Amino acid sequence: MDALRGASVPPQRLFIDAKSQDAEGAPLDVFSPIDGRQLTTLAGATASDVDRAVASARAAFEDGRWRRQPPAARKKVLHKLADLIQENALELAVLGVRDNGTEIAMALKAEPGSAAGTFRYYAEALDKISGEIAPTAENVLGLVHREPVGVVGAIVPWNFPLMIGAWKLAPALAAGNSVVLKPAESASLSLLRLAELAVEAGLPPGVLNVVTGSGAVTGEALALHMDVDILVFTGSGATGRRLLQYSAQSNLKRCYLELGGKSPNVVFADAPDLDMAAKAAANAIFRNAGQVCVAGSRLLVQRDIHDDFVAAVARHTAALKVGDPLDLATGIGAVHSPDQLRAHLNFVTGAQEDGATVALGGNQILQDTGGWYMEPTLLTGVKPSARIAQHEVFGPVLAVTPFEDEADAVAKANDSVYGLAAGVWTSNLSRAHRMVREIRAGVVHVNTYGGADGTVPLGGVKQSGNGHDKSLHALDRYLDLKTAWISL
Repeated sequence: MDALRGASVPPQRLFIDAKSQDAEGAPLDVFSPIDGRQLTTLAGATASDVDRAVASARAAFEDGRWRRQPPAARKKVLHKLADLIQENALELAVLGVRDNGTEIAMALKAEPGSAAGTFRYYAEALDKISGEIAPTAENVLGLVHREPVGVVGAIVPWNFPLMIGAWKLAPALAAGNSVVLKPAESASLSLLRLAELAVEAGLPPGVLNVVTGSGAVTGEALALHMDVDILVFTGSGATGRRLLQYSAQSNLKRCYLELGGKSPNVVFADAPDLDMAAKAAANAIFRNAGQVCVAGSRLLVQRDIHDDFVAAVARHTAALKVGDPLDLATGIGAVHSPDQLRAHLNFVTGAQEDGATVALGGNQILQDTGGWYMEPTLLTGVKPSARIAQHEVFGPVLAVTPFEDEADAVAKANDSVYGLAAGVWTSNLSRAHRMVREIRAGVVHVNTYGGADGTVPLGGVKQSGNGHDKSLHALDRYLDLKTAWISL
């Protein structure tokens, strides 16, 4: 790992038609959150570069070099790609950590580990996709075909680029589509490497293209492109709104958006193991420095146990080491950028102005490293209407609010424009089912938080978007239905 830690990263180029290519735009500097130093440069794709990538994807789709391959052949390529991800797991993980600051112990599992599993899952699923025969009159044959949609534009965030990238790439490719992938400008390295591995695995040229650059230029060009059939995105609500506008301004491409969250983690006094719940509550928000879309950033605690439970959360939080993300002993890595860090600190100041108390943390630390680090921060006395309780921080800041009873817990849990995830801790089976039913969220964890695997969907309601990654359900958005109505 030490050799990978210090390895130079050459200037990056676009990946179009199975080749590294220069971009017309100016390069973008990439800085590592570990030490604040420049890591490399990315190619800045212009609208013309995006045109080339989309044209490559369209040509590959139209001539059928991938979609017309037998399912067994496509399955073989995706399994080979999963093998190569596993063989290069340490390189991919370290490259990603240097790019985005996730602690390496988490990154190894969440990035290459998850990505390999995702490609295997959809490799096995692709030959189970079948059409239907409709129940018609005997003189008519009604067939329902399921066909790939064409060219997929995928825009993914910086926090888990390889994992989230695989959630979109694997089902899109399994269904027979071509893809133009736009990673975040501050975390593109592992996905550029993945594209190289895909070609090595046997993916034909043009089926997967990667364009890097700013959201304002590269992302906008992809979203406005008249030859992109669907757009899939994970990221902020503000960007999601712009993508919907771009769809309306262009070819009405379908947009599937997985957006932000302000997820409630609800702890009742009858939780089966309060200490375990406290440890899980700390991990639910502070791992990866809170830079997780489903992070349990609102902790709702029944008033009878509030003080003792908050003390237990503080104790478990204090045991998490903040520091070098490439140290296996680190429990909380770096904040992704100086802008993110400033925003987090401003949220803490604003919360205090709204009446909250800083029970733990609240400050920037480790300035001598040159990187961007923040103490895990525990805020108590947070009013449900306070800005810190209503806005996604996307950082290591936990807002704690007491509740009285089940009805109060449901009301406070649902008091948000978001609905991505939630947690419920209780020994009462009936209450658990009631809470799952009443909380407006795409994922509700019971007596755990996080860890849902690829067999179940991840997506939200309300302003958390309409996208669902993972599971067999994800295939639906990458397939069109076509009816054949045949007179016999």
